[in-house]
Amino acid sequence: MNTQKLLSYTRKAVDEYRLIEDNDKIAVGISGGKDSLTLLTALYGLMRFYPHPFTLEAITVDLGNPGFDTDGIQAYCDKLNVPYTCVKTEIARIIFEERKEKNPCSLCAKMRKGALNEAIKARGCNKVAYAHHKDDIIETLFMSLIYEGRINTFSPRTYLDRTDLTVIRPLLFVDEAEIAAYSRDAALPVTKSYCAADGFTKRESTKELLSGIYRDNPGARERIFGAILNQEFPGWPERINRYER
Repeated sequence: MNTQKLLSYTRKAVDEYRLIEDNDKIAVGISGGKDSLTLLTALYGLMRFYPHPFTLEAITVDLGNPGFDTDGIQAYCDKLNVPYTCVKTEIARIIFEERKEKNPCSLCAKMRKGALNEAIKARGCNKVAYAHHKDDIIETLFMSLIYEGRINTFSPRTYLDRTDLTVIRPLLFVDEAEIAAYSRDAALPVTKSYCAADGFTKRESTKELLSGIYRDNPGARERIFGAILNQEFPGWPERINRYER
């Protein structure tokens, strides 16, 4: 996937779900992984020509895992002239050493989002962009079915009334494999997570399940994603026909 295709996918999501409006100040949550750095690159490219002007802030929540290094992220943000903030926390120590959580992901996500939202509000942003892609949306649907007994997945746009922030997901039309190839070809400064639970989560198990389904049923990924787009999931905004813009 080249930059033109990345921007095309991103603009499609932004236009069809009205993710960006005039004078938005958008925080991009940067984990240091391929997804969030590709999202920052896509929004930076879009910012230069999109008809509705907006600005960007990049924010990382450092969980306190030993070895995690943000120098590459800082240098990349400096290159793009995007303000960068790194929030230092002790979330990893609290979860793994103090509480010794057997299933740490839920609590970690809650604490990480709390720290991120606090930093976002301090920077004066009204929206936050998450790097959830097409595969994340499909996996979340299956996780909801298997582990919660309900039908639910990420929405392209979600308003959080407690924080007065709007979450947007501009990469929803992009495959994870395309992001991996793009981040490699563009030499993005991907940083290892160093999370003790990395690779042992329910999402990883769901990835393996879906990998088998895709292998045995060519075209299944696109059919499942098409079904998601065609259903009226709770919280999903109505898609905007291109002739209505």
